[in-house]
Amino acid sequence: MTIDQLIDEVIAREGGYVNHPNDRGGPTNFGITQQVARAYGFTGDMKALPRSTAAAIYKERYWTAPKFDQIAAVFPQLAHEMFDTGINMGQATVAKFVQRVLNVCNRGASDYPDITADGQIGRMTIAAAQGLKSKRGSAAGEVLRKAIDGLQAARYVEIAENNKSQEDFAYGWLANRIGVLA
Repeated sequence: MTIDQLIDEVIAREGGYVNHPNDRGGPTNFGITQQVARAYGFTGDMKALPRSTAAAIYKERYWTAPKFDQIAAVFPQLAHEMFDTGINMGQATVAKFVQRVLNVCNRGASDYPDITADGQIGRMTIAAAQGLKSKRGSAAGEVLRKAIDGLQAARYVEIAENNKSQEDFAYGWLANRIGVLA
């Protein structure tokens, strides 16, 4: 799946303008929060955010800037997972998920060195992904994807447990973001 297809999919799922009182993101259009839109230079009413602006923000902020494109080049199975989770939970969160799973899959650093789970995809994280693929093959991407899903689901439960207002979103997160209904 290409990044443009991933963007089309997330925009279709997110829909248009929303301003739910319990959504910590505030006014949102196409899944882009007002704060993020402002950071990218959009100054208008969020109801008028152009789809093309939302798509450009998605591509830069949630794909190329966090280097998810480089991990997806090693394991294409992770493209959707990293992109969608990065949008919903933050890019550093999903990067840490990837790094943590890479670390526990290296058999005590005998297959490739441990990396720092700092939430920043860099040369060492990419090398670790390549090391896992070299040792375990392309199917390791699906193992990584499922492990990331598990960490993501646990985080959604923690968010809702710690803030009851977020229970408004918990079922949808689990159903749509973890892939039960997707």
